[in-house]
Amino acid sequence: MASLAEIRAKLKEQEARAGGNTGPTGPNPIYPFWNIKEGESATFRFLPDGNADNTFFWAERLMIKLPFAGVKGETDSRPVQVQIPCMEMYGESCGILNEVRGWFKDPSLEDMGRKYWKKRSYVFQGFVTDNPLTTDEAPENPIRRFIIGPQIFQIIKAALMDPDMEELPTDYTAGVDFRLQIILLV
Repeated sequence: MASLAEIRAKLKEQEARAGGNTGPTGPNPIYPFWNIKEGESATFRFLPDGNADNTFFWAERLMIKLPFAGVKGETDSRPVQVQIPCMEMYGESCGILNEVRGWFKDPSLEDMGRKYWKKRSYVFQGFVTDNPLTTDEAPENPIRRFIIGPQIFQIIKAALMDPDMEELPTDYTAGVDFRLQIILLV
């Protein structure tokens, strides 16, 4: 087993090679479509999923948000929210949901149960062919990820169920683009 001094030296060497950065750098591969201004639209071309066992060209995502009052030991104690994957997404039992399920039987804990319940979203991948976001820096790899909520997913699902759609949207030559336009309802 390596000594503490050897481990520290190895970590310093790795940090020096990485340029001192310990976190992800560069543009974010997740496309922030929620920053589009009212009246503007973005156009995407979805790509097939690389997982041959997946019937769809998206993956379902179940996340649990855990709010904390702050970070222990930090002087600037702002609230922090951490998102963790729900283990049910992987076919396993989720300890958090096992605890929270019982809260729905008690009316006084029901609101807190909703707060800690899993939130569903969908992960798509593809290209942004028309980008209205001037501040969005595209990554070197032009393939972006799209985290789509249930409301927008229902629109995509309805389009897929439309009998007028003859080709798969992810087809390389005959596929179709998805245009997202922000409209505020008053």
